[in-house]
Amino acid sequence: MCRIIFSVFCLCWCSAVLIADEVYMVNGDRITGKVKNVQDGKLTIESDLAGTLTIDISKVATIQTASAIEVHLKDGTSFNKPVNKSETGRFAVQGDATLKTQDFNVASIVSINPAKPQWHGDLSGAIVRTHGNTSIYNASGSINLLKREENDRTLLSIDYFYTKQKNPDTGEKEVTQDQWKMRGKYDYFFNKKLFGFLEARYERDRIALLQRRVIIGGGIGYQWVESADLNFWTGAGIASRYEAYYNATPSDSQVSAQVGYHLDKRLAKPLTFIHDLTYYPGLETFSDYFLTTSAEFRYKLTELIFTNFRAILDYDASPAIGRGNTDVKYILGAGMKF
Repeated sequence: MCRIIFSVFCLCWCSAVLIADEVYMVNGDRITGKVKNVQDGKLTIESDLAGTLTIDISKVATIQTASAIEVHLKDGTSFNKPVNKSETGRFAVQGDATLKTQDFNVASIVSINPAKPQWHGDLSGAIVRTHGNTSIYNASGSINLLKREENDRTLLSIDYFYTKQKNPDTGEKEVTQDQWKMRGKYDYFFNKKLFGFLEARYERDRIALLQRRVIIGGGIGYQWVESADLNFWTGAGIASRYEAYYNATPSDSQVSAQVGYHLDKRLAKPLTFIHDLTYYPGLETFSDYFLTTSAEFRYKLTELIFTNFRAILDYDASPAIGRGNTDVKYILGAGMKF
């Protein structure tokens, strides 16, 4: 009976070893466990004996897995298959006749089991209320969303600004700011740098007598830098711009050029500078243009909470009758990343 129990135990132990992943090191060591991922040149494996280990991929000689893993290589090749050990510096793919070769260089691995892209962004706002000789209620809010995948990027943003104040002479309360701004942008990357984009903007401003401004455009962009500390791109294209007003100002519809850029730069560990600008000159009348730009300093208080100072400038060369060309806003607020 003891022999049977011992035999079953050995069989179970051997089966567990056989179904485990194995990482063979350049120095001759072997780590048994479960390969979790490769990201930023680091391989993570969960070992029953040593726990979670992170290893520089340059120190890995070859890999063998018991089940399929999602592998992405530097030349764009990707597959979801179990892999076999091979000679030092290489690994093999089990039974995939569609690939040109079944033997690959370990150094060519960009990622294994990469994290699935998800939406992330931030929410910020500010509220100011005063009573007495001066009575003002001011509120603003901003939502920014971003989803970055291997070949594309989607951005969405919404801004709202509202102010109501009491006239000290008449005692009447009146709205002095009521504006919505919405934007959606989709970028498709042809390679690591060059991308095509589609963009839509919608704006309403009751105080500027702007019933709606709708801009739909597209073009070509170039991603000069994309990293955790610096992100900078430029773009140019064609856009259709339509403006309608609350008063007798005639509505305006025209085709415009579109030129813009975006920059966000980490100036210090807790401090980031964010700036973007888009310029829409009319193709028929170049002097009839719309320009929108913003600049923001964002200071991180915790990993999720930040405070920010933001300036926004909009310039419309042909505003509603009785209204000025320029609108400038300064917002000091706080926000949260998610």
